[in-house]
Amino acid sequence: MIVAEAVGRALAARGVDVVFGVVGSGNFHVTNALVAAGARFVAARHEGGAATMADAYARMSGRAGVLSVHQGPGLTNAVTGIAEAAKSRTPLVVLAGEATDRRSNFHIDQDALVAAVGAVAMRVTSGEEAWERTEEAYRVAVEERRTVLLNLPLDVQSLPCPVGPTGADARPAAGAEPAAGSAGARPAGRPAAGGADGDLPLAAEVDALARLLAGASRPVFVAGRGARHARRELEALAGRAGALLATSAVARGLFRGSPWDLDVSGGFATPLAAELISGADLVVGWGCALNMWTTRHGSLVPAAGQVVQVDLDPAAIGVHLPVDLGVTGDVAAVATALTGLVPASSGYRSAAVEGRIRAEGRWRAVPYEDAGHDGRIDPRTLTIGLDDLLPAERVVAVDSGNFMGYPSMFLDVPDENGFCFTQAFQSIGLGLATAIGAAVARPDRLPVAALGDGGALMGAAELETVVRLGLPMVVVVYDDEAYGAEVHHFGPHGHPLDTVTFPPADLAAIARGHGFAAVTVTREADLGGVAEWLKGPRDRPLLVHAKVTRDRGSWWLEEAFKGH
Repeated sequence: MIVAEAVGRALAARGVDVVFGVVGSGNFHVTNALVAAGARFVAARHEGGAATMADAYARMSGRAGVLSVHQGPGLTNAVTGIAEAAKSRTPLVVLAGEATDRRSNFHIDQDALVAAVGAVAMRVTSGEEAWERTEEAYRVAVEERRTVLLNLPLDVQSLPCPVGPTGADARPAAGAEPAAGSAGARPAGRPAAGGADGDLPLAAEVDALARLLAGASRPVFVAGRGARHARRELEALAGRAGALLATSAVARGLFRGSPWDLDVSGGFATPLAAELISGADLVVGWGCALNMWTTRHGSLVPAAGQVVQVDLDPAAIGVHLPVDLGVTGDVAAVATALTGLVPASSGYRSAAVEGRIRAEGRWRAVPYEDAGHDGRIDPRTLTIGLDDLLPAERVVAVDSGNFMGYPSMFLDVPDENGFCFTQAFQSIGLGLATAIGAAVARPDRLPVAALGDGGALMGAAELETVVRLGLPMVVVVYDDEAYGAEVHHFGPHGHPLDTVTFPPADLAAIARGHGFAAVTVTREADLGGVAEWLKGPRDRPLLVHAKVTRDRGSWWLEEAFKGH
């Protein structure tokens, strides 16, 4: 066995059964080793797309993502997707060939490259250590929730390697666990809860939070990605404390079905959610950064209330805003410990509040004046129409841009596994690849990609991937023929906009050229084409080219630009 084969087989032995990538000479053998050991290889058309597919797969599957790329340009092409994964603490192993000879045109400082975007660099340097080094990369990714680059020097890959600790057997090793922070997964290999050096002991932290909950009359829980495995525990505690329930955008859908679900806190919050969260006397963030997006630059934090943050990582507590109490530990474990300590209280829950949530708790219930005109559809009308047509069992992936709030606010999702939001880096162009990775993870659901025209054209290479994989995907393009965020940010100040506006493009024709079915939507009646596609056989994916109104910017982008 050679090193390249050992690396692939070691990952397969840890339970890796899907790998995304673009194959070149530098990652050819390790990719084939994974496939030979039983993994499915999903070929992307660009390494940037492959990186985001692996990220989305990890988020939606509860397993570590794996990405395989060529040395040098293969890795540089993937860097934006790697940065998104690193910022999101996605458990991801990146396998990359490495040209260590400085005379090679492929040579770059790959360690420094990924360290600059927050990933961890590791390297296999000999045959004797190849298996153990690979397992260590996997462990760091899963247990520490990190994106890890495992460099595979070209001159090392062909060295002989002893049979690994699990021998030639590529079955999942005993104890292999899902990826931390993913759907249904408890962080692997970490203590259920515990304080860090210098912090209060866990019992004291829990007691302090129990006292705050017991004294609160209007508590609100805001759950983030680190709480996606803990719905049952959080709902039990919220029931004892009388707390209302909300999520950050990345955990959207976690409390769907609860009569106390306020949906998303932050820029996408309904007027009712913003009112009730800002009116709380205690806000508890569970596995949630409580950053400017989730708190609307702090405006949703009650001025006279208290703020608590519960997180597995003590370094994450208090980073984005001051907190009155930090509790270090796994969200589910902390919530369970608290449930027996908090006296039963109606708290924020009343028949009146429940009635208002039922009547006003979704954006569809908020009245608006349809602004469609001159061959352009109001994006709210478009998205509500799609919400009515598309099956409830869906997984929605949203790109970044001026349009992004419409699908995030008006397309409902069935649960936390129905929304994949790769927005930590706020890069446009990741949405289509996100939807592909989510679709591979959740083949039981209809994948829906919501893109702006700019992001759609950036990621257009992966339209072929959707067709090749046979994904019954709906791709919705909100087309305003511009980089709308910049138009609406700079336009009101009289700046020229020629650099951010574009002539019309026939996106439906582009999609058909890749093998899609396509419809162009300029008015609500045009959605009949979507209804026809949904009747079947759905043997081709569908692109909805929606020409949307562009008279004014979205108010959530106005909020976002306050942070620029």
